[in-house]
Amino acid sequence: MAEVFAALADPTRRRILDALAAHGEATATVLAAELPVSRQAIVKHLGVLDRAGLVAGHREGREARYRVIPERLGVAARWMDRVAAAWDTRLAAIKRLAEGK
Repeated sequence: MAEVFAALADPTRRRILDALAAHGEATATVLAAELPVSRQAIVKHLGVLDRAGLVAGHREGREARYRVIPERLGVAARWMDRVAAAWDTRLAAIKRLAEGK
C-alpha cells in the first residue's frame, strides 16, 4: 500500500492516471502533449506508477502504450474505507462520552 499512496501523492501522477482513464490507454508522447511536463518526465512518472501496480505498459511497435490497472486503486479504496469506518466508530464513542450518553 505504501507504494500506491506514495505514487498517488504526486499531483502530476494523478493527472496522468486521469488522462489514461480518459483515453483507455496512451503513450508517453500523447500524455506529454496534454500535460505541462516533458515526455521524459512522463516516462519517469509512468515508471513510478508501474512499480506501484497502478499502470501497465505494453510495446506496440516502437512505442509503449500504458493503461490504468483499476484493481490496485480498488484495494487502496477498500483499505481507506476500513480506516474511515474505524475512525467513525472511535469518534462516535468520543461523542457519546462527551454528551454523557
